[in-house]
Amino acid sequence: MGLLTNRVKRIEIKPGDHIYTYRALFAYSHHGIYVGGSKVVHFTRVETSSTSSDEQYSLTAECPTFPDCGFRQPNSGVVISCLDCFLRNGSLYCFEYGVIPSVFIAKVRGGTCTTATSDPVETVIHRAMYLLQNGFGNYDVFQNNCEDFALYCKTGLLIVDRQGVGRSGQASSVIGAPVAALLSSPLKFLLPSPVGVATVTAGMYCMGRYATDIGVRSDVVKVPVEDLAVNLGWADSEGGTTNVTATVQLIK
Repeated sequence: MGLLTNRVKRIEIKPGDHIYTYRALFAYSHHGIYVGGSKVVHFTRVETSSTSSDEQYSLTAECPTFPDCGFRQPNSGVVISCLDCFLRNGSLYCFEYGVIPSVFIAKVRGGTCTTATSDPVETVIHRAMYLLQNGFGNYDVFQNNCEDFALYCKTGLLIVDRQGVGRSGQASSVIGAPVAALLSSPLKFLLPSPVGVATVTAGMYCMGRYATDIGVRSDVVKVPVEDLAVNLGWADSEGGTTNVTATVQLIK
């Protein structure tokens, strides 16, 4: 994969790969885990009667190739679909893991790579299939989206502070750009040209993205997929909710 694009051919992807494709004229990307057999496990917003620009997957959609395409558990956003339905005629891209900081910063757009390393293929696929059966909680565009799902399947890393931005590089980019512009705006009175202001703004944006990457954050812990529901506060062993921070401390 090159520095400017992570685009790949179908024959190049392997089971356990974190893949993605762009939607709405590159406005955002949708992520999933390729599990082989032309099947992808991914996380979506459960379809409602209201319309939304966020990723949704219709339960009534019919695939002409795979009868089980679109399988999910009731009220779960984790779905398995064929590669064609996942891509929706879009191009195929492969998310990169274990990149060096300079490469991470050079790829200005978030949601394409991380400095964190991936776990073995068997572990990645096990997490994806386990979550297909047990769910991944409620979809949230900033804290628990499709990229968060794929990143967890690949690394097993969970953010301790659920009040901030999640693992998603896309979310970091969306939040980081306005913040960088805001912080750099007073510098327009000190720097001699608009180019200087733009350079500083871009630098702040890139460093902000890097600081929120799961490979360098200090507020992440490794959580077994079997314990994920408890750690996210969905339910404890008796079916009630639990405190996320307290449970994470037990895992440490």
